[in-house]
Amino acid sequence: MLTRVVLASGNAGKLRELRALLEPTGVELVAQAALGVSDAEEPHPSFVENALAKARHASAATGLPALADDSGICVTALGGAPGVRSARWAADRHGGIRSDADNNARLVRELAPHADRSACYYCVLVLVRAPDDPQPLIADGRWFGEVISQPRGSGGFGYDPHFLLPEHGLTAAELDPAQKNRTSHRGLAMRALLERLAEARLVAPPPGGSA
Repeated sequence: MLTRVVLASGNAGKLRELRALLEPTGVELVAQAALGVSDAEEPHPSFVENALAKARHASAATGLPALADDSGICVTALGGAPGVRSARWAADRHGGIRSDADNNARLVRELAPHADRSACYYCVLVLVRAPDDPQPLIADGRWFGEVISQPRGSGGFGYDPHFLLPEHGLTAAELDPAQKNRTSHRGLAMRALLERLAEARLVAPPPGGSA
């Protein structure tokens, strides 16, 4: 059974959301920075390859099971961009370290000529029990919405203020954290991962579950 897992990310928002989702299992999620682990390189073109690289890096550095999240926003009119480059999209254009505000500004600017505003947030989660785990546990989730030009809401992080959920009439930044965790790409991926963890007898099965 898992008791302590290192999160292969330095993103405070991801740590907050994933801790809340894991809390019912009793698993302690520890940020890699708290254990002196630096960020891994993310050179791959797909989310799953980057997540696996990050998980193996954190597990090798700590000797603990590791959980990695690779996620981003994929915009239809931009051919799926920014995709795996979501967190550093503005830096790709201008160099240096850029902020969420810079990334959002580039998104709005590049989408301005397009009528199609559809997009999805995508998340893949990878858990390895050891650096050389031959059977990593992998789950993903998609959250569909559309991009708006004017930001709304003060919650969340990343592209949340510009990601409108038509069925709610709210942006991701306007949802309360519990609602976001129930419906988001990360929430969907975590629920799928928890089922796999229960099947592997690494966490207790959910109430009413058969695993």
